[in-house]
Parts: sequence; C-alpha cells; structure tokens
Amino acid sequence: MVFGLALRDFLHEWRLSLCLVLALSAILAPMLVLFGLKHGVVTTMRERLIEDPANRQILPVASGRFDPAWFRQMAARPEVGFVLPQTRAIAASMFLRNTAESGRPLVTVELVPSAPGDPLLAAQPAPTGTGQIVLSRSAAEKLGIAPGATLEGSLTRVVRGQSERATQPLTVAGVLPLASFDRDAAFVSLELLVAAEDYRDGRAVEALGWAGSAPLSADRAFAGFRLYARSIDDVSGLRDRMQGQGVEVRTRAAEIETVRALDRNLTAVFWIVAAIGVGGYALSLASSLWGNVDRKRREIAVLRLVGFDTPRCMLFPACQAAMVALVGSALATAAYLAVAASVNRFFTTSLAEGERICQLAPQHLVYAAGATLVLAVVASGVGGLHAARIQPSEALRDV
Repeated sequence: MVFGLALRDFLHEWRLSLCLVLALSAILAPMLVLFGLKHGVVTTMRERLIEDPANRQILPVASGRFDPAWFRQMAARPEVGFVLPQTRAIAASMFLRNTAESGRPLVTVELVPSAPGDPLLAAQPAPTGTGQIVLSRSAAEKLGIAPGATLEGSLTRVVRGQSERATQPLTVAGVLPLASFDRDAAFVSLELLVAAEDYRDGRAVEALGWAGSAPLSADRAFAGFRLYARSIDDVSGLRDRMQGQGVEVRTRAAEIETVRALDRNLTAVFWIVAAIGVGGYALSLASSLWGNVDRKRREIAVLRLVGFDTPRCMLFPACQAAMVALVGSALATAAYLAVAASVNRFFTTSLAEGERICQLAPQHLVYAAGATLVLAVVASGVGGLHAARIQPSEALRDV
C-alpha cells in the first residue's frame, strides 16, 4: 500500500521526480565512466603484462650450482609456474642443416630446454625425447623448414687435440611465432640438452651412440635454470626468495610495480572524486526529500489520521528515494554504455583485439546500482524522520 501511494505520487509530480533522477544520473554517469577508464586502462596494461611470458621470467645473472633437490623444491612452490634446469650457455648450442635443401647454410641455434607447460610454447606441442625440436620463427625461416620436416643437428668438440663431430636426426614438432622468441633457437627436451653438454665435455652419450668418457651420475648439478612465476604478482616474492638464497636474478618487477602503482593511484583518485560526488548528492537528495515531506505535511497528516503508523510514514520517502535510485542508475548506465562505446571506438587503432580502454564488468554495474539504492534509502531517513514527527492533529487544524 505504501509503495503504491509513493509510486502514484512519484508519477504525479513527474517534473520534480525527473529533476531528482537527472541529478542522480548526472553524478553517477561520470563516476561510472571514470571507473570504467581506470578499470579498462589498468586491465589492458595488466593483461599485456600477463600475456607476455617474459614479464614472469626469473633470469639468473650468473652461473651457479643447482641440484635436483633444489628444482624439486622450486617446482613444489605454488607461486612457480614453470621451472627446468639449464646447462652452461657455452654448451647450449647446435648446428642445424636442412637435409632436403643442400644449398641452405648451416644455422647455429641456441638450445633452450622445454617441457609441457612451457609459457613460450603457447599452443605448440612440447618436444619429447632426443629426436624432436620446436624452432623459433627466425631459425625456421633461415632453414626453410616447416612443422613436420626433418633436419640434421650436429655438435663438435675437440678431444686430445682431435676434432670430433656427432649428428642427430631431428623432427620439427612446431615453429614459434616471432613474438614468442626473436632469436635463432631450438626448444629441446632436457634429455637432448644434457646430451649436448655431456658430448662437449668429452663424455659418452650411450643413448645416442656418442662415444666418450664415463657419463655423470643422475644427481648432476646444473649451471642455471628457466623459471617463470605463476602470475606477475608472484614475481617480486620469487625474486626476494632467490636473493635470500644468494642467487642474483633479473626480473621485470619494475614494470609490474609501475602498473600496480598506476592502479593504486587511479583508485585513490576515483574514490576521492566519488566521495565528493556521493556526499554532495546524498545531501542534495536528503534536502529534496525533506522539502518534499514539508510540502506534503497536510497530506501526510491525513494519512496519519486514517491509520498510517510511524513506520509506514517513514517508509513513504524511502520508497520514493528507491525509485529515484533505480531509474537514475538505469539512466546513468545507459549514458555510460554510450560513452564507453564511443571511447573504445576512438582508440580502436591503438588497441589489440578484445582490449578496451573503458570497460566495466556486469557485476560492477550491479554493485554501483546497489550502492546507489542503499545510499538513497539512507538519505531518505532525513525525510522519514521529518514525516514521523507530523501529528494527525495537523490535519484537523486545516479543516
């Protein structure tokens, strides 16, 4: 009953109601656009950081000695997304030759250990065993190789003054996009990488038929590692942990912290502006509802006279405030969607597919409408208290 009366009164005084709705939407719409810009810019920058695996990489500055126990401990940590042993850089290279095209020159590639889950491989299959590799785009172009082709890999060494050479047939399991790795490289299994280091050190690799001295034990130590954090938020913690172990590393923590600082600063600016706007509108709505109740003292007194109790009299301005909040939120949302579409269209040329410079998730709009409704109902308490003080006798005095 109270809601019905409030709705009829709201529609009857549509001019005043429209002013209240427009006042609300005039404050809420710019705040939605401001928050959309903040959320869109930070989200776009953050997604670009996340999509580039290099931002999650922890690079050792110098060679060390990392045993299997160390790699097991790191792999078990929740903040580590990928970790593999890395041999000495001087031993991590190989000559590749396209056997199908004799005119092609040998290409020297960097050997990069890889396995399932490698962030750089993306959708490419991980190399397995000692007979598969994944090439970088630049190396594949120099070799004239496509996925599925076969080539020859070779290693050289000098033992007791004698030059020796070992070869291994290799199948190209995939080719990485240029953006993933811009150097001449072959992503190989750890097994093949270790075999290359052993051969260059003069040791035998029985699995490949390469002769030499006795091989090392299975618990060998490695000079380095390939390590990627699970997310960009884990990079700083892993860097601090490494430095605590005495391992000097290089990361892109500075770039990540720049985005975090931008997020914090934009959030602070948004809440300052929002607090000023919300406070101003709350005072405006409260004074408007107070004035509305004051204009209708006689009508409310009549309602009290015919049986309206205090709670229902207080509920009357609250219902009208809720109507203002809901209609104003809908109008502000429509204005935000129109502005956001225009902004995103304007910046189309500088954004990648799927990126937005101004965007809000649906739940953000729901939260904004809910907060506006709560604020309006709270602000209506001023008018409600005023209505509660109106006595039924005021209606009799006006007869």
